[in-house]
Amino acid sequence: MKFTKMNGAGNDFVITDNRQSRTQFTSDDIAFICDRNRGIGADGFMSVEPPENEGDYRMRYYNADGNEAEMCGNGARCFARFVFNCDNEFKDSMKIETIAGIIRANIISDLVQIQLSKPFDLKLNDSITVNDSSEKIHSLNTGVPHAVVFSDNINGINLKENGSLIRNHSLYSPNGTNVNYVQIDEEKILSIRTYERGVEDETLACGTGMVASALIHHQVNKITPPVQVKVKGGDTLEVSWDYDGNEYFNVTLTGPALSVFKGEINV
Repeated sequence: MKFTKMNGAGNDFVITDNRQSRTQFTSDDIAFICDRNRGIGADGFMSVEPPENEGDYRMRYYNADGNEAEMCGNGARCFARFVFNCDNEFKDSMKIETIAGIIRANIISDLVQIQLSKPFDLKLNDSITVNDSSEKIHSLNTGVPHAVVFSDNINGINLKENGSLIRNHSLYSPNGTNVNYVQIDEEKILSIRTYERGVEDETLACGTGMVASALIHHQVNKITPPVQVKVKGGDTLEVSWDYDGNEYFNVTLTGPALSVFKGEINV
């Protein structure tokens, strides 16, 4: 299998053009590819496939454990950069089919902007107990489910432990949730740490988590867009949106998406 290793703000992915070969990857194949000791190593795997509906491409996204997920924000940005390069920069604007719906992507020089499907399942001010402490938790589905916890010091959090407890809490059963601890640095500047479902650990960035955190910041603190979100990988991305008082639309995430290297692997 020919592949390209991509990096989106610290989130890393393996992506392959599967439009001709139509290889059926098993969960074991994908877990092997994403294994950082025995395979290539990645937070997730993406397969480029022919569109089935009104999109230009179909993106199939898999977490590092081999299970298919609805979509991935930083993955979608890397996907757009990959097909833009793969198809000789034919289209700098495209529609990408995902389980979560159509994602629109634009190549803007060195950056990639995606417009996500409409967020849903907003819930504010749930309380759960984490390590004998009550946590106020907000949640929103931005293509995949996210829980958001505001903290004055995100670097003091044991994210692997706390994230796992929240991810597997009965409030989010049966499928679980991604978990974001968010620090407000300035009114429109956030820092974030994310525990990702399917990776079962902290990742250097999470696009849908950044969007969920920014939108919940808007709900709780009534700020206006855009919001800058700093991730553990060191990059800062921009989240913007429109809101009509009832629902969000034109929700965008803009940031870097880079090709790291190419290769071949036997699967």
